[in-house]
Amino acid sequence: MKMKWWQTAVVYQIYPRSFQDSDGDGIGDLKGIIRRLEYLEKLGITAIWLSPVYQSPNDDNGYDISDYEAIMTEFGTMDDMDELIKQADQRNIKIIMDLVVNHTSDEHKWFIESRKSKDNPYRDYYVWRDPVNGEAPNSLKSTFSGSAWEYDEESGQYYLHLFSKKQPDLNWENEKVRQEVWDMMNFWLEKGVGGFRMDVIDLVGKIPDKEITGNGPKLHDYLQEMNMETFGKYDVLTVGETWGATPEIAKLYSNPKRNELSMVFQFEHIGLDQQPGKEKWDHKPLEVNELKQVLSKWQTALGNEGWNSLFWNNHDLPRIVSRWGNDTAYRVESAKMFAILLHLMKGTPYIYQGEEIGMTNYPVNDISEVEDIESINMYYERLANGYKKEEIIASINSKGRDNARTPIQWDDTENAGFTTGTPWLHINPNYHEINVAANLADSNSIFYCYQKLIQLRSKNPIVVWGEFELVTDVPEQVFMYLRRYEGQTWAVIANFGEENTTLQLPDLGQSDEVIISNYEKLSADFNHLDLRPYEAFAVKL
Repeated sequence: MKMKWWQTAVVYQIYPRSFQDSDGDGIGDLKGIIRRLEYLEKLGITAIWLSPVYQSPNDDNGYDISDYEAIMTEFGTMDDMDELIKQADQRNIKIIMDLVVNHTSDEHKWFIESRKSKDNPYRDYYVWRDPVNGEAPNSLKSTFSGSAWEYDEESGQYYLHLFSKKQPDLNWENEKVRQEVWDMMNFWLEKGVGGFRMDVIDLVGKIPDKEITGNGPKLHDYLQEMNMETFGKYDVLTVGETWGATPEIAKLYSNPKRNELSMVFQFEHIGLDQQPGKEKWDHKPLEVNELKQVLSKWQTALGNEGWNSLFWNNHDLPRIVSRWGNDTAYRVESAKMFAILLHLMKGTPYIYQGEEIGMTNYPVNDISEVEDIESINMYYERLANGYKKEEIIASINSKGRDNARTPIQWDDTENAGFTTGTPWLHINPNYHEINVAANLADSNSIFYCYQKLIQLRSKNPIVVWGEFELVTDVPEQVFMYLRRYEGQTWAVIANFGEENTTLQLPDLGQSDEVIISNYEKLSADFNHLDLRPYEAFAVKL
């Protein structure tokens, strides 16, 4: 595997609506991001994954695009976008655009045309089908509840939408559609972006008539064509969102010989607190042994035929410190534990905004407080199916997407320094204690733990290239692994719980250097450790 810049990189995801508002309208914007680049430079990140900033009616917070080559008015202008790319570049930070090409908005000019008549030149840009016995063509379901087919009165046909009915799916079998996508991607590459994060890219090879959505038979042909026609000519990072990926499937996407993507996001670890065969809302407690097995599998199974992306959080997931940590008594310790455990693994780490200061979930009491379309649709569907309101709200508080989307807590002034106006989404009331300013003022804060981990990755080839080995002869709540590279060995140990636990390690030799730790001092000599709640550290052996 040839060395690429993105293998040593650390990526920071910005959800623009919630990052920094510069004009007092309560919505984060591009000028706000520019204003905070100095902060991100201090953290040490290499790239920003920018959630969509394209023109959009905002049915799904920008993931419904009405014009790929224009900027959403509330975020600013294309001049602001050019300025962001330029200013980030001056700080050696690349901008990774969020590419949403499985579907568009129903307000995109292509769909407006497509809807006009069956013989419109744009009709075949989307997936239209006749009714079957007066009903939807088949039983495909939308991720956002209900049927994936929407009836269009005018033409007497259904169109496919695997997400909201305002997000019609593009027909990738149409060569003209693919050419439009390549032209649009080249527009952004010529502007100097550092790559693309590809939203639900595993769905573009769908065969709806056979009810195949993910990993369709032509998917990899399309990706190889995309590589050849667009980013293959540039030195950029490309990462695909692939919910159903196994290591074997991930190799198809990310083996350098296949000329597809740099890496994929796989979500196997993220589903471990979900009841088998149920929806994400049906919660079960995390079993640490399962987490060890899944992460270890992904660390070893790709070999040199693929590359890992490492993450706990993103704009669709609840905050990890609230989900699997302790966001009250041990918030700082558990937030650092998750950071240390993940960032010393092999792969490219992704930090979601606010993760580096230990932001937490914000529980709600009523559906009127919820903004997220997925949570709202689920609420009414489950209410109609006899679930109790309290149960549904508990599910939303545990897994709802608004948890990640509350505005960044910059300081303890009004509205957490995010806006001088009324914020588009409620701000977590704990911003007086949890904010960027407080983290920067405390040399022992979560922020500086992340900063140090980023520095360790940039200065130590063992973190990027070392072999990974899970240590299995430890108590269940202890996650321990070794990294080995050119005669050097690091041990990483994390106590995944609130109970103290004793660890006997007779066979690993002595430790002569603590690399990073979330407690001030290690609890005893290295061969007989008394681990405190959520204690995590790395040592050289």
